[in-house]
Amino acid sequence: MWCYRGGSISTEPRINDRIRVPEVRLVGPSGEQVGIVPLAKALELAQEYDLDLVEVAASARPPVCKLMDYGKFKYESAMKAREARKNQAHTVIKEMKLRPKIDPHDYDTKKGHVVRFLKQGDKVKITIMFRGREQSRPELGYRLLQRLASDVEDLGFVESNPKQDGRNMIMVLGPHKKKTEAMAEAREAQAARKAEAKANPGRSQNAADGEIDDIEGETTEGEIAEGEITEAETAEAPAEASAEA
Repeated sequence: MWCYRGGSISTEPRINDRIRVPEVRLVGPSGEQVGIVPLAKALELAQEYDLDLVEVAASARPPVCKLMDYGKFKYESAMKAREARKNQAHTVIKEMKLRPKIDPHDYDTKKGHVVRFLKQGDKVKITIMFRGREQSRPELGYRLLQRLASDVEDLGFVESNPKQDGRNMIMVLGPHKKKTEAMAEAREAQAARKAEAKANPGRSQNAADGEIDDIEGETTEGEIAEGEITEAETAEAPAEASAEA
């Protein structure tokens, strides 16, 4: 839709009396080819069938028109577009930051987030952050990335090999499972949990609604993970400063 001399040009097809050509190539209500007929005859047939005459190929010579219920056609088209948007999978890249000398507990926590992201069908960018003297030991970061890739190999693969980027080392993991598959499985699991909750009224509905929201990106697990990382870095900073002193 764009404006020209103060007016707007509609992208909708011309229908009925808005069609201004002497003759059209007519298609019947069931898709049958009627042939080339005068416009007046096509409008007469539309009135006889209680349908609309819709121009479906304006650039053809003569234009192609079809007999249809235009209101119903528009409604069904809108529903199809809505369903397509609902099932559309957006590629999301999550990020997880680690330190080369991360302790085992923090490593397990970060790996848990990576596992969750890969299960959701998202890519994960792993960043190893070097500080101070750690920059002279890039092999520590490389070994950590290799270890993480090995630990989650059943869920993802190394899409981008580790590479140095300033003070950081970066690797990208891609999921084996497509986003659409993850969303479909989550919906099935949600339906199963709701059925179970209905069979057991004492059970809370909250758990039944959780996983699908995670898959469709409505939760902020990535932000939670980032927050935990920030806290871990803050806690490690004084010890590092003392070591360097």
